[in-house]
Amino acid sequence: MTTFPKLPVAGRVLVEEALHGRSIRDPYRWLEDSDSPETQQFVRDQLAYTRSVLDPLPGREDIHRRLTELLAIGTIGTPQVGGKYFFYTRREGEQNQPVLLVREGLHGSDRVLINPNQLAADGTVALDWWYPTHDGQFVAYGISQGGSEVSTLEIIETATGEPLSDRIERTRAASLAWTLDNSGFYYTRYPKPGEVPTGQEAYYRRVFYHALGNAPEDDRLIFAPGNPEDWPSVALSEDGRWLLITVSQGWVKSELYLMDLRLGSAPRRISPEREFIYGGLVFQAELYVLTNEDAPRYRVMKASAERPERVHWREIIPQSDAVLQNIEIIGGSLIAQYEQVAISRLKMFQTSGAPLGEIALPGIGSVTGVGGVWDQPHLFFGFQSFSVPPSVYHIELPSRSSAVELRSTGQPGAAVPTGPELWEKVEAPAIDPSSYEVRQVWFSSKDGTQVPMFIFHKKGIAFDGRNPTLLTGYGGFNISLTPTFSGDRFLWLDRGGVFAVANLRGGGELGEDWHRAGMLERKQSVFDDFIAAAEYLIAQGFTDKNHLAIRGGSNGGLLMGAMLTQRPDLFRAVVCQVPLLDMVRYHKFQIAKLWIPEYGSPEDPIQFEWLYAYSPYHRVKEGTEYPAALFMTGESDTRVDPMHAKKMAALLQAEAANGTDRPVLLRIEPKAGHGMGKPLAKLIEELTDVYVFLAWQTALGA
Repeated sequence: MTTFPKLPVAGRVLVEEALHGRSIRDPYRWLEDSDSPETQQFVRDQLAYTRSVLDPLPGREDIHRRLTELLAIGTIGTPQVGGKYFFYTRREGEQNQPVLLVREGLHGSDRVLINPNQLAADGTVALDWWYPTHDGQFVAYGISQGGSEVSTLEIIETATGEPLSDRIERTRAASLAWTLDNSGFYYTRYPKPGEVPTGQEAYYRRVFYHALGNAPEDDRLIFAPGNPEDWPSVALSEDGRWLLITVSQGWVKSELYLMDLRLGSAPRRISPEREFIYGGLVFQAELYVLTNEDAPRYRVMKASAERPERVHWREIIPQSDAVLQNIEIIGGSLIAQYEQVAISRLKMFQTSGAPLGEIALPGIGSVTGVGGVWDQPHLFFGFQSFSVPPSVYHIELPSRSSAVELRSTGQPGAAVPTGPELWEKVEAPAIDPSSYEVRQVWFSSKDGTQVPMFIFHKKGIAFDGRNPTLLTGYGGFNISLTPTFSGDRFLWLDRGGVFAVANLRGGGELGEDWHRAGMLERKQSVFDDFIAAAEYLIAQGFTDKNHLAIRGGSNGGLLMGAMLTQRPDLFRAVVCQVPLLDMVRYHKFQIAKLWIPEYGSPEDPIQFEWLYAYSPYHRVKEGTEYPAALFMTGESDTRVDPMHAKKMAALLQAEAANGTDRPVLLRIEPKAGHGMGKPLAKLIEELTDVYVFLAWQTALGA
């Protein structure tokens, strides 16, 4: 047993309250106040202890060196088209943040347009989002600091690289649609202090119109949702007449509002009062609606924008055996992105819904984005897999004699092109993709439900039932875990480890029914699925409970907390990142009210019982031996409050019957948030801690 410095003891200040007839005991509520001197001292003590445990572990320098090599494998985004310009993001080598590049002409030279690495020496300023005008003259973009994701909107002229004077605060995760003459744009913005009740500034997202050169305070309010937690986004038709506003209400329901800008009419609701998801676009005065209404794997409906009421909708693309995720009009054709059991497919249709065929992808993997505009023949898509780094492919769609002909006919060519052309790729000299093997398996959950899982390892590995294995999952918010590339995994694989991804209920891999099967009162099914995945890996001889580690973040961090408390005997080590853990009070912090449709509300007595039944913070049992645990969060996290990780670490340290060889550690990253925009340098240090910890706990080979 390794000897470490003495664990710091956090003071207990017991708070007891009655909630819906239950007595709730909370000894670490004082840690919810991040600004108090006591909390800040707790953080300093915890970080010192974590460093005292992790820094002396053997192999740290080798792990750090290899991760530096692997994470030098860059990233590349899917291009967006604006006139003669092609815009895309790229990160290479030791760059902390991706850079927005612009290319004039399909095979021209790249030029740096926005480089956030020049805005902060430590790389903590990030480019959050960006939108070019249709002709590419301007790009509106969002910048945030320290991982906060609280964007400031700025505008740059593409040809000169000169900034405009326009600057708009509080544009987190903005949705934006430029007018066709580039004179302004419709966009979403959050309120400033004083405009809404104190503490509610993270809600009340509204749609405004901004004319270039005007003061943001004078921007015209276009749309304000009925509920503070509603999430509007905007899209403009190709002729600039129709503004479509999609209002998401959690991850299970959305509404559509249509505004005729030519008439100046108010936004008008066009979707029915039903609990389904509705999204879409307007093209050539016709409304295209992507919906799961009576179709859990989604379908496409169509109607005239002049008569957009539900009674006029007609189905043009029916539901299939794959989940239809997104539609775009590119080059006059309807491009449909599908996912079949977490594997991407890409199809083309006429705007009538008549099929044109399937686009051949370069392999089994994930389409990470589609780019193009309605009046140009360029279709781009990003592609990657577990072993193939990010790449971008281009397809030249059937040509038109002119945009006027396309506008008048809307008819694409006779057949889908057969072969995408590689446009750009990420170089990865640090790995050989052909050296690895991926398989997709199915296992039975507690209730007999069949659940898919990917298993990824090096070819020729010898399985002895004790291979260090890292299992991850998410299981929520209709999010799918698909085959994507992550360089750090190869450190694990090259040392004899196995990596597994379980596609749990609550995700979107099998459609909306799969999502709903793991939310609200059915959340326990997610945890049952993950337990069954672990038991499958053990039963099939991949590993045993002494060499099985798990890792997850955000909603996946909640999953990790549930695994810690429900099956502490099943895992050797847990990495729990930016987690939700106190589900009795989660809704009181940051933007968490947005998640009530997914989890339920502790204010409701029935929903409280669902949450309390699995809330990890309330399931810790004194005297239990738990797996070694590494809790990780960022001090600037504006999504999931760091209090969750702080409170859970303090409670486990006080009550777990763990020896020093199974420590409970807390790592809080300064000037970092939920994960978006984290600079490469911080990411390397963070992952070094993760893999040093996991290698120690699972006896991963050198």
